[in-house]
Amino acid sequence: MDLVKDFLHYLAADRGCSPLTIRSYADALTGFLRYFSQLDEGLTWETVDADIVRRWMADRMQAGTQPQTVRRALSALRSFYHYLHMMGYTTLHPMQRVQNPKVPRRLPAFLKEAEMDRLLDDVPFPDNRRGRRDHLMLLTFYTTGVRVSELVALDYNDVSIARGELKVTGKRNKQRVVPFGKELSEAFTRFAAEDSPDGQWPSGPVFRNGRGGRLTAAEARRVVRRYLSLVTPQQKRSPHVLRHTFATVMLNNGADLEAVKDLLGHESLATTEVYTHTTFSELKRAYAQAHPRAAHCGNDGEGEKKKMN
Repeated sequence: MDLVKDFLHYLAADRGCSPLTIRSYADALTGFLRYFSQLDEGLTWETVDADIVRRWMADRMQAGTQPQTVRRALSALRSFYHYLHMMGYTTLHPMQRVQNPKVPRRLPAFLKEAEMDRLLDDVPFPDNRRGRRDHLMLLTFYTTGVRVSELVALDYNDVSIARGELKVTGKRNKQRVVPFGKELSEAFTRFAAEDSPDGQWPSGPVFRNGRGGRLTAAEARRVVRRYLSLVTPQQKRSPHVLRHTFATVMLNNGADLEAVKDLLGHESLATTEVYTHTTFSELKRAYAQAHPRAAHCGNDGEGEKKKMN
């Protein structure tokens, strides 16, 4: 019986895992099978113990494999042994006694406030629809901290100028509301006017490509990379750098860590140990006080205006 083949079929048919995940698990399991077979031809999946897994892990680390890669391989082994135990193929579960290698904490890349000011205030954007879209996109990233997937998914119905709020759909379809300030409010209003000649608040995607369809995440990344290259020499020039920049500038200007966590839509931040509930009004106050481009947030409780000012 080919236990690995059965497991991979289970992942595809019963768990609905992606081809990329299945291929990653297959590579990890095949590599480990090759390793313990070379140690002892008599070893099987049912007789492998935790010491052999630890030895394999140590050998990979000594060979220069990154801790993150080893952790992913161990995750595949844990899932595999859970499957074997669930199906009754073995009563042993060696992975229960194996800990992941520690991963060195990497400092997130971010831009300086002066670099962002230069980008948004001094870089000449083309005086056309695409140039205005790109400027609005960069301003939205910097002043709200949204992910690229969240930005391209924004519809006009998700933007409330009256309240100064974005309704954002994040990972696992979790929704949150993010406040924004006067500068972004005015930028959204000007941009929306081009999509609505009759003065009504438009509908559909905020950010569109040259063909009129919704901008893709890949297209947004290319835009960000191109413009960030004009103001920073650092190699990382992605939308996530702008997300880190948002978090950094908020914290540097006195925002509470828990408020920033909620604004970003994180369940936890690497430096956060205790979660404290923060109401949205408190988030808006923290945002307005801390972010340099949020002089005024929208008024709470005001009705949505269908006519644009």
